Amino acid sequence: MPFQSKSGKKKEPLNEAGLLEYAIRSLGRAMRSEADLRRLMAARVEPGAQGDAVVAAVVARLKEYGYLNDARFAETYARLRQENEKFGQRRVRQDLQQKGIHTTLIDETLETRYAGASEEALAREHLERKRLRKPENEKETARIMRRLVAAGFSTGVIYKILRQWDVPDETLQVLESVDEDAPEE
Repeated sequence: MPFQSKSGKKKEPLNEAGLLEYAIRSLGRAMRSEADLRRLMAARVEPGAQGDAVVAAVVARLKEYGYLNDARFAETYARLRQENEKFGQRRVRQDLQQKGIHTTLIDETLETRYAGASEEALAREHLERKRLRKPENEKETARIMRRLVAAGFSTGVIYKILRQWDVPDETLQVLESVDEDAPEE
């Protein structure tokens, strides 16, 4: 039996007032960028130019009320990811790009957010938060390296931390060769 939505019938397209209410409820549940909210609202209006006009009108009204602000969203998102998740700048940049934030706004936000932060200290805090300890073998070393790369830290900082943990140079050389053989994205 396939999964079905809550109701079997297709939802009626919303008018401007209904879409505004939908958008406010959506923003009440979670922080959203303008692009993310536009994507959600586009599914609830008539397709075509008329639906696009309704979405644009609702977005303009939300900005007027101060409910929708990409600069504030980017700053809050970056702060939470840095303070709570202990993510590196690369990871936060990638996440903000996926959420549709403009590149110049991302650059400004991350420049101010990560200006006084030490990438190495942040990486160590991330390791502590994830309860990752000194690796005992090559497999564990590779796992820690993957986790730190996924968290947005540079390979230079990762190798520095691994060297301070007295990981054998042979293991680091194997990881470097694997890193160089990996396909470019």
